Amino acid sequence: MDPSHATTGPVSHREPPRRLGQPNLGFGIGLRGAHFDTLWDHAESFDFLEILSENFMAFGGKPRAMLERAAATFPIVLHGVSLSIGGVAPPDEGYLRELFALIRAVRAPWFSDHLCFSSNFGVEYHDLLPLPFTEEAIELVAGRARELQERAGVPFLLENPSYYMRYADSALDEATFLREIVERADCGLLLDVNNVWVNACNHGYDPRAFIEALPLERVVQIHMAGHLVLPDVVIDTHGAPVIDEVLDLYAFTIARTGPVTTLLEWDHDIPTIEVMAAETDKIRAAAARGAEQGAASWRP
Repeated sequence: MDPSHATTGPVSHREPPRRLGQPNLGFGIGLRGAHFDTLWDHAESFDFLEILSENFMAFGGKPRAMLERAAATFPIVLHGVSLSIGGVAPPDEGYLRELFALIRAVRAPWFSDHLCFSSNFGVEYHDLLPLPFTEEAIELVAGRARELQERAGVPFLLENPSYYMRYADSALDEATFLREIVERADCGLLLDVNNVWVNACNHGYDPRAFIEALPLERVVQIHMAGHLVLPDVVIDTHGAPVIDEVLDLYAFTIARTGPVTTLLEWDHDIPTIEVMAAETDKIRAAAARGAEQGAASWRP
C-alpha cells in the first residue's frame, strides 16, 4: 500500500479545536549540544525549544548554563524517553522528582513522553517498545497519565510511537487505542506525523484516515522528522530531512487542527543550525498551506 495515494476526506471542523488551554508556541527545534554555540546567531529562526528531559535532569556545567540561557530567551517544553509509562512497574519516584524539578526550573507549559515501555524488572532497555492495543493497557496507561498530570501541575502529552511489530493479542486498532487513552486520562496528544507515515508504510494503513480517526482537539504539539527507507521496512531515525510526503501529511493535519506548536526533531547526524533553520522554514510553509486549506471550514 502506498499511503501517498490515500484519498483526502472533507475537513469537518467549523472552528479550530481547543488545545487543552495551551498556546500555539510556533515552530522550534530541540536544544542539542551540537548547537550550544551557534543557536544564538539564528535565534530569530525559532519560536521555542524542546529539551530531551534526561539530558538536563540533575546536570550542571555547560548543559545547565545553556538551558538557563535558553529558558531566558525561548519557551521551553520537555520531552522524555525514559518514563516507561506502559511498563509493569510504575515510573521510578527518583526519576519523577528530578523531572518535576526540571519542569519547574524552566517553567515548562507542558511535558511529554512516549506511549510505550522502555524498562521492566529493573532493566533499562534503551529503546521505546510498543504496547499491545488492549483494554488492560488502556486502563494502566490512562491511570498513570492522570496521576502524572496532577502531580506535575502542568499538562502531560503522550506521543504516538513508531513500532515494527504488532502483538497477537491486540484487540483494537492503533487510532482507537490512542484515543481511548488520552480521553480517559484527560491528557494531551503529541502527534508525531512522521511516525504516522512510518507506521502506515510498515503496517499497510491509510495515514490520512488514521489522522482523521484521532481526537485532534487534544493535539497540543506535533513532531516532524526524517526516516530511513530500506527494502523491507521504513525506520524512524530522526536523522534526515523531512520528506515531501510527510510535509503533505502535516499540511493535511493542520487543515484539520488549525495551527499547532510544531517541532523539527533531528537527533542523529545533526546538521548545522543553518540547515535546521532551512528545514524549519519548509515546515512553516507546509503549515501555511494546511492552514489555507482549512481556513474556510473554521469560519462560523
